[in-house]
Amino acid sequence: MTTALYHHPDAASHVTPPGHPEQVARYHAIMKALDDPRFAALDRRLAPMVADEALLRCHPQWYLDRVAAAAPAEGWASLDADTHVMAASETAARRAAGAAVAAVDAVMTGEVGNAFCALRPPGHHAERETAMGFCLFGTVAVAAKHALEAHGLARVAVMDFDVHHGNGTQDLLWDEPRATFVSTHQSPLYPGTGAAGERGAHGQILNLPLPAGTDGVAYRAVFEARVLPALRAARSELLLVSAGFDAHRADPLAQMALGTDDFAWITERLCDVADESCGGRVVSVLEGGYDLDALADSVAAHLGVLMDRGGAGTKEGRGQ
Repeated sequence: MTTALYHHPDAASHVTPPGHPEQVARYHAIMKALDDPRFAALDRRLAPMVADEALLRCHPQWYLDRVAAAAPAEGWASLDADTHVMAASETAARRAAGAAVAAVDAVMTGEVGNAFCALRPPGHHAERETAMGFCLFGTVAVAAKHALEAHGLARVAVMDFDVHHGNGTQDLLWDEPRATFVSTHQSPLYPGTGAAGERGAHGQILNLPLPAGTDGVAYRAVFEARVLPALRAARSELLLVSAGFDAHRADPLAQMALGTDDFAWITERLCDVADESCGGRVVSVLEGGYDLDALADSVAAHLGVLMDRGGAGTKEGRGQ
């Protein structure tokens, strides 16, 4: 089987104000890195638009209407201090969620071994009724709920290694006993959530706050001691990943000190758990990462491991 790469030009149509770190250049940097011949075996697929049915498992209709109505014909509107929308923003966010849902379908039906969704804006800060932290829809939570409801899974797990806590994913899965959520993140740091005592309504959430300056050696120790046992105990039938690369030492928005090789190592260990519990089924969704070179290198390392573990081969790209 192959690894699917979900992408779409609409990811570059969500233009943020000048100087904003969540910029169009992030998408272009990733896609340029993936032009390398070593990624020729990727099954490249255009991300579809998400159906309202999938979004409504996480967000109420009035919130979807608010996001749709917020964008002005010209310029930007601000949903919070960091989260801005313009004419094409809702479409880009729907593509991002649509990619995650389509990736779940492709992996669960055995079309591909695993998948990576290279879309933006990110999603893990979007709460049930609140857009924040650059995020409009809770992309990975939408994918988790889709896996549970559309595919009848009994258990899913979400691992979030973004440097910022995935407060939105936590909010959307807080009452979901079938979903385990594990997060490593710098603390204190935006958004100020993710304390170890935040455990979810069913004790299914594990937050592992880490201090500024945490390097690869220290991070790997925590990962081995806490993350991997929790994911193994979850016995999930699908592993979803919120893949934020802003814990890189070069990132301008945080102060952790991981390197590109650490993201490859993290991906290897996550694939190990997926092999043990769910036949290697992994769907990874892009979150943060704001130094363009570090982002491109880290995504390439992450995706290279997914390809090695998902099986090599070539397929003609398909789209909608």
